[in-house]
Amino acid sequence: MLDIKLIRDRPDFVRRRLASRAGGDEAHVDEILQLDEQRRKALAEVEALKAERNRISKEIGALRAQAKASGFAGIGMSMSGQVFPKQIEAGLLNERIAALDKQAAESESARNRIMLGLPNLPHESVHEGKGAEENREVRAWGRPPEMSFPRKKHVELCEKLGLVDFARAAKLSGSGFVLYTNWGARLERALIQFMLDLHTSEHGYTEVSPPFMVGPQCLEGVGQFPKFRDQYYGVAEGDDPEKLHKLYLIPTAETPVANIHREELLKESDLPKNYCAYTPCFRGEAGAAGVGTRGIIRVHQFDKVELIKVTRPEESYAAHEQMLKDAEDVLQRLGLHYRVVLLCTGDMGFSAAKTYDIEVWAPGQGSYLEVSSVSNCEDFQARRMNLRFKASTGENRFPHLLNGSGTALARLFVALVETFQQSDGSILMPAKLQPYLKAERITA
Repeated sequence: MLDIKLIRDRPDFVRRRLASRAGGDEAHVDEILQLDEQRRKALAEVEALKAERNRISKEIGALRAQAKASGFAGIGMSMSGQVFPKQIEAGLLNERIAALDKQAAESESARNRIMLGLPNLPHESVHEGKGAEENREVRAWGRPPEMSFPRKKHVELCEKLGLVDFARAAKLSGSGFVLYTNWGARLERALIQFMLDLHTSEHGYTEVSPPFMVGPQCLEGVGQFPKFRDQYYGVAEGDDPEKLHKLYLIPTAETPVANIHREELLKESDLPKNYCAYTPCFRGEAGAAGVGTRGIIRVHQFDKVELIKVTRPEESYAAHEQMLKDAEDVLQRLGLHYRVVLLCTGDMGFSAAKTYDIEVWAPGQGSYLEVSSVSNCEDFQARRMNLRFKASTGENRFPHLLNGSGTALARLFVALVETFQQSDGSILMPAKLQPYLKAERITA
C-alpha cells in the first residue's frame, strides 16, 4: 500500500509515477485525497467537540458541587436549573461526535479500499514503457548450444523418455496439469534439492517449509488481493459453501513466507531476514494463452524455490542485486544460457518497485522462457501487512520486502531437457546435478 502522507504531500509526483505504469490508476488520486480530507475534517471537528464537551462537563461538575455545598434549598434548585440545560447540550455533543466518528470511519474505509487497488510506484531507475516489448536486456550469460542434429521440443523428449504422462495428467485433473513419471519425477526432485542446498549452504538463506494454504489476509498483504482474486484457487472444507474463501491455495511461496512476520515489530538487529522455501504453486491463469495446450510451459500447478528478504530500507537495493545474482547462480551452475531483463514501468508486477526477469534459453522452443522474477517491493507490502521494525533512533519503521524465484520449474525443466538433449535421444545431466539425480544421463 502506498503511503498516504506521500499522496497528500506530493500528489503530482504520485500521479506521474502511477501514470508511467499505463494502467490508468492515476485517476484515483483525487478521489483518495477527497476522502482523506473528509476524514481529517471530521476528526478535527470531533476533537473540537470533545474539547467543548469536556468544558461543559467541568461546568456541570462545578455547579453540582456548589449546589451540594449550599445549605439553602433555593440556591440548590437554582443550581439544578442551570445543570439541566448543560446536560442537554452535552448529550447533543455526544450525538454529533458519534455521527462524525462514523463519517470519519466510512471515509477512511472507502479511501483504503481504493488504495488497496493501487499498484506500487516504480523506482526512479526503472524506465518508462507500456509493455514487455519495451523491456531492456541488462546482460546475458553463456551462448545457445550448437546442435548438429534436429533439436526436439520437450514434449517429444518427455514422451519418448517417459518423463511426463500428459494424457493421464489430463485424466486426473484436466488440462494445465502435469504428471511427472519415473526419471521425470526424480529430475524434478533433484532440481529442487539442488536449489535448496545452494541457497541455504552458499547464499545464506534460512529454509522454511510453509503451509500451502493461507488466509485472504496473506494474499492481501503481498498485493495479490483484492485486484487478482479471480486468478487463485479458493478452498472449502467439505461441501460447506460458507467456509469457501477462508483459505486459498498459494500462488507462490512468497505469499506465506513474506507474511511470516506480519503484524510484528522486529528489532533492527534482527534484519536482514533471508528465507528460502520450496512449495508447489497453484494459479488459475485466468485468460492466459497456452493453458490447455500440451506441454509444461504454462500450467496451473508447478514447483518453485522462492527467495524472500526483509531488509532495512537503506540496504534493499544492494540486497536486490545480490538476490538477482543468487538466482543467476542456479542457471550458471547448470550451464544454461540465459539473459537478464529489466522490466519497464508498464510490465512490472502490482507490488514491485523494480523487477528483473531472468529468461533461460530453450533450444526446442527457439525462445527464452522466464524462470525468475526478482523484485524489490520497498515498503509497499510491509504497510499492507503492518510489518515494522524498531529503528536505533527509537522510531517504528516499515522494512523493505524483496522476493525472487530461485528458480521456478517447470520452465527450468523444459530448458534443461532441451539444452542437454543428445543425438541418440538421451539427456546428459549437468555435472552439478548428477549427485542429486544419481545418474549421468537419462535414457529410454
